[in-house]
Amino acid sequence: MAVPKHKTSKQRSHTRGSQWKLSGPNLIECSQCHQLVQYHRVCSNCGYYDNELKIDKNQGND
Repeated sequence: MAVPKHKTSKQRSHTRGSQWKLSGPNLIECSQCHQLVQYHRVCSNCGYYDNELKIDKNQGND
């Protein structure tokens, strides 16, 4: 089994760990209501996706 010859310093291990970063979600503008929406998701404001009405938001308001 391989065994390291030297101790890995704190600086070296912390530098290597510093590259693990989180990125925010990619947002685009809805083509109908111009709200920010995640890619490949139905707009929660108007219900459109890919220029088609997928969820009717006025369905329950009769």
